[in-house]
Amino acid sequence: MVILFLISKGPGFLLWIPEWLDNWVNYPGLELWKFANLLIFLAVAFYLHHRFGKPIRNALQARSEGIKQELEKARADRDAALAKLTELDERFANLDAEVGRIKERAKLEAEAERQRINAATEAEIAKIREQARREIESAGKAARHELRRFAAMESVRLAEEILRREMTAADDARLTNLNLQELGRTHA
Repeated sequence: MVILFLISKGPGFLLWIPEWLDNWVNYPGLELWKFANLLIFLAVAFYLHHRFGKPIRNALQARSEGIKQELEKARADRDAALAKLTELDERFANLDAEVGRIKERAKLEAEAERQRINAATEAEIAKIREQARREIESAGKAARHELRRFAAMESVRLAEEILRREMTAADDARLTNLNLQELGRTHA
């Protein structure tokens, strides 16, 4: 490469190169030395490739396999994510229907609870009415009993008062004798 570069410097740079060769090597637009440099570069590249190409090729193949595995893993992850996204989309699409079903079920449960509470309230009211009726009857019996007792006591008091007012000593003696006679008969 250096030799061809030196040849390209023009005539007279190296005295031993003939002029016709210099004209061919330095032909304007063709400049043969550039092609020679390219051939030397390719020869060195092929040598280096032959000498060091296998380890580099193996490293590149290993890297390629690693990239392929990573791509497969990324595809699998993407597919899993898309499946999960599809599932979530379906769940969100069904969410309105699910909310509607939950609301309907809540309404039915609330109505059933309302009916149960109404039935329990009616039963409690009936029980309280029955208890009140029994208490009223009991209070009525107690009041009638108290009224009878009061009437009896009042009758006795009034009778005593009438007897005291209208009874004379002769009447008292006559009643006492009658009582004594009657007591005598019962013991005899």
